Amino acid sequence: MRYLWWLTRRQPWRVLRGSLFGTAWMMGLSARPYLIARAVDDGLRARDMRALALWVVAIVVAGLGLSYLGIMRHRTMTFIREDAKARSAEVLLRHLSRIGAVLPRRVAAGEVSTIGGSDIDWTAQVLTLTGPGVGAVVAYGVIAVVLWSISPMLALCVLVGVPVVGLVVGPLLRRLERAESVYRKQQGALTARSGDIVAGLRVLAGVGGRDLFARRYAARSQELRAEGYRVGAVYSWIDAATVAIPGLFLAAVVWLTARMAVTGDVTIGELVAVYGYVATLIVPVWFLLEGSHQLIRGRVAARRIADLLNVTSDDVGGPGRRWSGSVPDPRRPGAPAAPAGPADLHDPLTGLTVRAGWLTGVAADDPAEGLALADRLGRYVVSDTTWGDVPLTGVALDEVRSRIMVADHDSYLFAGTLRDILRPLADDDDHRIGAALRAASAEDVVDALPAGLDTPIDARARTLSGGQRQRVRLARALLAEPEVLILVDPTSAVDAHTEARIAERLRAARAGRTTVVIATSPLLLGRTDLVAHLSGGRITATGSHTDLLDSDADYRHLVARGSDDPDIEAADTEEAYR
Repeated sequence: MRYLWWLTRRQPWRVLRGSLFGTAWMMGLSARPYLIARAVDDGLRARDMRALALWVVAIVVAGLGLSYLGIMRHRTMTFIREDAKARSAEVLLRHLSRIGAVLPRRVAAGEVSTIGGSDIDWTAQVLTLTGPGVGAVVAYGVIAVVLWSISPMLALCVLVGVPVVGLVVGPLLRRLERAESVYRKQQGALTARSGDIVAGLRVLAGVGGRDLFARRYAARSQELRAEGYRVGAVYSWIDAATVAIPGLFLAAVVWLTARMAVTGDVTIGELVAVYGYVATLIVPVWFLLEGSHQLIRGRVAARRIADLLNVTSDDVGGPGRRWSGSVPDPRRPGAPAAPAGPADLHDPLTGLTVRAGWLTGVAADDPAEGLALADRLGRYVVSDTTWGDVPLTGVALDEVRSRIMVADHDSYLFAGTLRDILRPLADDDDHRIGAALRAASAEDVVDALPAGLDTPIDARARTLSGGQRQRVRLARALLAEPEVLILVDPTSAVDAHTEARIAERLRAARAGRTTVVIATSPLLLGRTDLVAHLSGGRITATGSHTDLLDSDADYRHLVARGSDDPDIEAADTEEAYR
């Protein structure tokens, strides 16, 4: 509810305008029965054609006024809903981009997709209550007062009857909220499962597991369908009650008024007016019932959005921080300033110190330990890593992201032309792009494409081979020119000759800037200023690649890539350099 209230407060004048138009339109609906009653009593029954003509003109003018008010009401409420949708999308995108790599560890992709799609729409629909919803309440009160002037008994019927309608539908709405919550949760889980199956379809087909996962998906789909039937059953009862109960209420009031007209307690014109008032009252009652249904769905959707906004990185409060109704600035007051210039990175957990301006290689026995180290150095997890003398976790996240970059070997490639995929800045020219491609030994990738850099590439660059994609990723990382670049297995999918060229060119391209290469390739490690051997979660040895080959048998076996004779492997490495 706080999130829905926040969406409302973001556009106060528009919401006020919608409430005014909605109220005027609702009250205008109740004006026509009065005009018709006057036309009957003062014109038809009195046989006064002049009075009848005047009242008919008034009815026509009221109809035109109602048409205008209805258009403006609908137009304003459409603006309110679209603004709420755009604002929710903006808030979510900003938040998701801020938490970055934390997101896949906390929320499934299918859940994010569902929230970003239908849940945003449902929260926006709730804002309809700020226009016709307010008008419905006001119109209900006005009609009750007008009926009191005709007959207190009729007014009491209206004042008591409408709350009874709410009491009848209320339990159904609460049941709908529970069913809707379960359904939305299962829908997100099923969407996530389908995404996983599609992403791993080739692997599943290779290991013969495609049919197994298809059956599991079908079973979960059947469960979701059954839950959807439950939601549909409740909704059908609410929908039926929304139409039937006001209709029965109208019939009861008209029957009572007709008996009063027979006894002479009300005139024929008043009978017509009462019918018009009560028939008009069906509109605000319907809006209130429909608004209640929208509020139930909107609360479920807003709760899911708020839960996603509560997934935070350490920079915006850490796990457990609750969303406060506003999007916090990533630069917290009092946060320690980042080093003014290049500075050493130190990871106390492993004991690694990355010297500023050096090309450092890290050979990890366990690839998972290498990835964890990259996450700590890039501040994708909370750690005790320091940057200079400053705790890295305390530095504003936008400062860290602008100066330290972690480039995974399988990082995402967005759809677009190759030029758009490569350049992080709009003003990157072809000369800079060409230099980055050459450093990544990816010139042949451009030459093989029909339109060169202007060739459209689909999402994840599936039309390229694994080695081509990896070199494009490396070129993109080099083109960004971060102060600190951390590369994770940047050449695992290329052949030895290409890898040797990349090793030589990478050193030249990053000369004087801090670079960390997490890999076990002797071709890459041989070109570094310093190599650190990561084993058992700790740095066990440091030195040049040649020194470690001579002094560290475990390192020698690691970089030998399974060769029976590490010395031969080392010789092959030197031959590749030559």
